[in-house]
Amino acid sequence: MNSPIIGFAGMTHLGLVSALSAAEKGFSLVCYDTNAALIDSLCQCKLPVLEPRLDELVLRNKSRLRFTADITVLNLCDVVYVSPDVATDEFGQSDLSTIDLLLDSVFTATCNETVVVVLSQVPPGFTRAKQREGRFLFYQVETLIFGRAVERALYPERYIIGCADPSKNIPISFKIFLEADGCPILLMRFESAELAKISINMCLVASITTANTMAELCESIGADWSEIVPALRLDKRIGKYSYLSPGLGIAGGNLERDLATVCNFADEHGTDAGVVRAWLANSRHRRDWPLRVLHREILNKQPDAVIAVWGLAYKENTNSIKNSPSVALLNAMPESHFRVFDPVVKIEISSNTNYTATESALDACNEVDVLVIMTPWEQFSKISPREVIGRMRGKLILDPYKILDQVSIHDLGIKYITLGV
Repeated sequence: MNSPIIGFAGMTHLGLVSALSAAEKGFSLVCYDTNAALIDSLCQCKLPVLEPRLDELVLRNKSRLRFTADITVLNLCDVVYVSPDVATDEFGQSDLSTIDLLLDSVFTATCNETVVVVLSQVPPGFTRAKQREGRFLFYQVETLIFGRAVERALYPERYIIGCADPSKNIPISFKIFLEADGCPILLMRFESAELAKISINMCLVASITTANTMAELCESIGADWSEIVPALRLDKRIGKYSYLSPGLGIAGGNLERDLATVCNFADEHGTDAGVVRAWLANSRHRRDWPLRVLHREILNKQPDAVIAVWGLAYKENTNSIKNSPSVALLNAMPESHFRVFDPVVKIEISSNTNYTATESALDACNEVDVLVIMTPWEQFSKISPREVIGRMRGKLILDPYKILDQVSIHDLGIKYITLGV
């Protein structure tokens, strides 16, 4: 068989990154979305999401990419991924209405020989319930990471594929596409694959919660978490790639969705999810670390203090503010005045928050009493701490992620507070 034509339905973050990465591997792509304005922007190489290297992928592979709002064009494809981002609410509950409608439309628009693959994250039981007589339907686990999505899509560690019957061979067109990466292909029943994605994120949350719990203990007993981490990374039972950097809880929506799914299933089937609910409680506790420190260090004595905030995105290299600790901090302090800068996010925080958006990180520091660095953007690490202090009227910096230059910080006569120390 010739190289298969691959389609993606849904041009939000997941579908767009996956499609452009497939084009980079030499495949011809049909990229469909119901939003005609979005398709027009994509045809002009204007991307709606921020990811390192994504702009260069679309420019380099224009000849392989066909963006369209005409769903019938998907009939040209051998394999079609259904890939809209699945929205979640503040409790981590998924809204499956978009993927429900899109999957039905894809089945209608394509022929019986077309392989349809659900790439969006869905709860166990979803894909099997969507099977149609005489059609090829699979579920594929996605493991993209905001800010590193292109890297993860171009160099997958393995493919996890959910099937109606994993003992049967998968269609040749789908096989050719998957084997192009030379990584292991794990076939399993639908429910196992859907739960595998959740299991991966559960392990990540366990690492995150351990790091946050122990880093907070370090802050109270005089230990330094950064000195402990190398010992853990050298333990083969834990490993060098573990999530061991302390942070401000879990955010972004994807991990929270999986924890909510486990709690929902546990309640439905009478299994225990106490540890999961403890993880969620720990996440909320760590998210509010800056709020507690600000009250302890300055607001109890100086309630009218002006606060500079660097970063609104929930993490670096993304424009997503889903469950952002920074936004939570601003909304929790409607009486305080903030000067705020983020290199990519420009939003209204809330109608009752007193804040000024600034043109640069240094402008945010003008005449403020305290600086709080909420997103570890790399560009912040290149700013001279001496210049920062020169702009401030106070001498307090909260830098949870140790983004500022650690050598020069100690010579400035300021109070510098970070996680895990």
